[in-house]
Amino acid sequence: MHIDAELASWIRLSLVPGLGNDGQLKLLQAFGTPDVVLSTPIAILRQYVRPAVAEAIFHSTVDEAMVSIDSWLDDPANRVITLADTDYPQALLNIPDPPFLLYIKGRLDLLNQASFAVVGSRNASVQGVRNAEAFAQALSESALCIVSGMAHGIDAAAHLGGLIGQGSSIGVVGTGLDKVYPAANRNLAHRLAAEGMLISEFPLGTPPLAHNFPRRNRIISGLSLGCLVVEASLQSGSLITARMALEQGREIFAIPGSIHTPQAKGCHALIKQGAKLVENPNDILEELSWYSANANHSISKLQPHPIFEYLGFDPLDMGSLSQRSGLTIEELSAILLQLELEGQVTALNGGLYQRII
Repeated sequence: MHIDAELASWIRLSLVPGLGNDGQLKLLQAFGTPDVVLSTPIAILRQYVRPAVAEAIFHSTVDEAMVSIDSWLDDPANRVITLADTDYPQALLNIPDPPFLLYIKGRLDLLNQASFAVVGSRNASVQGVRNAEAFAQALSESALCIVSGMAHGIDAAAHLGGLIGQGSSIGVVGTGLDKVYPAANRNLAHRLAAEGMLISEFPLGTPPLAHNFPRRNRIISGLSLGCLVVEASLQSGSLITARMALEQGREIFAIPGSIHTPQAKGCHALIKQGAKLVENPNDILEELSWYSANANHSISKLQPHPIFEYLGFDPLDMGSLSQRSGLTIEELSAILLQLELEGQVTALNGGLYQRII
């Protein structure tokens, strides 16, 4: 049995239907420990929570769930950490609503390592994905652990970049840790579990519910010294992370983009509101006064091609590029094919090309 009586009381209280993290913290503040809460008469509990929740607390039995969690803890990489645990992340203790408990999978040492959040759009551009991975790698090589939300697009690229450097990466998920969402990120989840860490405040078995993801975002920002938004539309969930980071007193950074690109509008809005515009990882490291002797902050070692004098970061069709450069379509086709193979240019729908380095 991996769950002692003290941990069992934390888990029991965390699983009470309708209580939630705010209610758990309120009761913890009032009564001191979960075991005291669980043994408190219903009449007294009703002074702090709704009558139905008080009934649920007093009569709570989670034997089946406890067996499931105990079985999950057979894996030595898995842990359940409570607010009373010495391993609980110190950074989260400083936010207004720290998670009552955390399910952890992976490297426990990363919990209290200096971290930095990199987030952005699920529907990211090729350039945005490359930026996210390159910035994350550079920051990780400066011993900052990269924190993100395991989503498609920018989040996944940030994790991959973080795993390259010594800082590694933490994925904060909005489901139970026995589930992978999105399913396409299964290989990434396995890498994070083996080389980095996965964190969730949600019980095992929790499916991907829309209202859980904004709550997940406060952990992403809370663990971090600052938050970089790489790409985001005005409706992007990453703006929620940025807002929470600001409320938690964290530094906010954003990468600007083309005025014609919807994915850049969220970043531009943040910059107008005071987020720091960044063009390379050094901008972040200098703002944080964070330096590492092993840092390598180069975004790309590729030399710019002369064609980039005419082809910018806005999409351009072949005919317009031919007029600008004076080169024939045949000459341009050969150049662009080589640059595409080198990862410096991407071909878009409609015969358009865009520089991504």
